[in-house]
Amino acid sequence: MPGRRARLADKADRYELYETAVHDAKAEVRFIRQTFRKLRRRQPRSFREDFSGPASAACEWVRSQRGARAIGVDIEPAVIEWGRRHRLSRLPPEARKRVRLITADVLKVKTAPVDVVAALNFSYWVFKSRQTLLRYFRRVRKSLTAEGIFVLDAFGGHDAVRELKERTRHRGFAYVWEQVRYRPVTGEIECHIHFRFPDGSMIRSAFVYDWRLWTLPELRELLLEAGFRRATVYWEGDDGEGGGNGEFKPEEYGEADATWIAYVVAER
Repeated sequence: MPGRRARLADKADRYELYETAVHDAKAEVRFIRQTFRKLRRRQPRSFREDFSGPASAACEWVRSQRGARAIGVDIEPAVIEWGRRHRLSRLPPEARKRVRLITADVLKVKTAPVDVVAALNFSYWVFKSRQTLLRYFRRVRKSLTAEGIFVLDAFGGHDAVRELKERTRHRGFAYVWEQVRYRPVTGEIECHIHFRFPDGSMIRSAFVYDWRLWTLPELRELLLEAGFRRATVYWEGDDGEGGGNGEFKPEEYGEADATWIAYVVAER
């Protein structure tokens, strides 16, 4: 009896799918470098990527500048190991030596001071209490050089508090973002990522997030309380068709969009 033909979902790598659909490390690093140069009038040299996953941004950091150093910190050994095999291994040997990957809790890790710490893809939203997030921000501040900056991202808008599904087509698969549950009293939000394939197979709940939906005023207030001198929101521009154009500029008010993405840059 002939064997069952393998489904596309069975052969797919969920981390590669995530990197394709969600994570643009080049754009992140470009924004961080440009912003640092405008604020400090020099090139940033050292970088720490908290909640780093496969450390794609850390690898891009050293790839994009000769002599730059990067650290990736994540609590999950499996994803760090995946990053070593699939991201770090792609760097030239000399650049590879300038990346350090650490399996650790960002609330406890100790590293040499760096010019930039980044917590991206809303990863720090895993901290649901004010006390824990403030503790994290204080630890980040101590991890920065005198001119260092801390870069976060956030999303919001009236669609952010809805229970919904959004599907985006990519070559060879569809990315499905599902906001499964939102609790207005606590601000908790549960989100899942699914991947669907042309043969009808699916990786359901490939990634699951149990977060608190933090607002920009809350984040800015906590950063200032943690001792940062300034916390500036960088708002994404409009592409003219109702979407973002990938360009972020300082903004005091923002717009009441259905969905928005912004960076918050805190200066030590």
